[in-house]
Amino acid sequence: MSNAREIKNRISSVKDTMKITNAMFMISSSKLKKAKSNLKNTQPYFYSLQKAIVRVIKRIPENVNLSYFDDKPDKTNRNIGYILITGDKGLAGAYNNNVIKIAEDEIKKAGNHVMFVAGNVGRSYFENKGINYDTEFKYTVQNPTLHRARVISGKIVQMFNEKELDDVYIIYTRMINSMESKAEIQKILPLKKADFTDESSSVDLVDETNYLPTPHDVLNNLIPNFVTGFIYGALIEAYSCEQNARMMAMESATNNAKDMLKELSIIYNRARQAAITQEVTEVISGAKAQKRK
Repeated sequence: MSNAREIKNRISSVKDTMKITNAMFMISSSKLKKAKSNLKNTQPYFYSLQKAIVRVIKRIPENVNLSYFDDKPDKTNRNIGYILITGDKGLAGAYNNNVIKIAEDEIKKAGNHVMFVAGNVGRSYFENKGINYDTEFKYTVQNPTLHRARVISGKIVQMFNEKELDDVYIIYTRMINSMESKAEIQKILPLKKADFTDESSSVDLVDETNYLPTPHDVLNNLIPNFVTGFIYGALIEAYSCEQNARMMAMESATNNAKDMLKELSIIYNRARQAAITQEVTEVISGAKAQKRK
């Protein structure tokens, strides 16, 4: 059994660690609250943009080819881009590993893969593994902004229009509820008409809006904004999930530290009791020895 001083030092170390994990829990809780508020504020804009796209599509003849939709001929060797959203740091449970695992599974499939990684954890992982990724695509995921989403979508849309990319996917973590989140992959380009022509959607059957110069041109301007909104929503949702995962990890670490302190306190008291008993035994033995003399 360790002596009382070693146990006391360990107790002090665990207490210091518990202070750090508890502080990180409080910080993540504050960031999560702000991120959820931003996500809630962006949803009305995103849904309104979807409805606008539905109205414009209904005004375009079926035989017209739309550059941002999936009416292109199939290619045997497609150029596929992946926007991967990871965290800038760890200590968030399996948050980063879940999205990285999806990315690794995707790049094993057929096609030419281009990885656009947002977040230092993902970039460090792929660099250490020797997996190719766009080294110029360096974006932090802390405090996501609409401007950053526009910059990212501008690069992706430009590469798509210049035929450098045939398909674009985004890999991020979606928040299901306050206790559960899920890493998933979503296709953002090209779009599918079926996703915007739902008969149950609440769109007026008679649309008297004039689209200038043409509905096709209006749609080509709406789609990049739609992609920007999708990326911005994914950044905020992933950031919310990261903070939520870190909260849960830090809460678990704090609870484990408390349990460890209880066990160490018992061991420390036993060690002190053993030391006191030994001292008393030595005193009694010494007294008996003196008495014999």
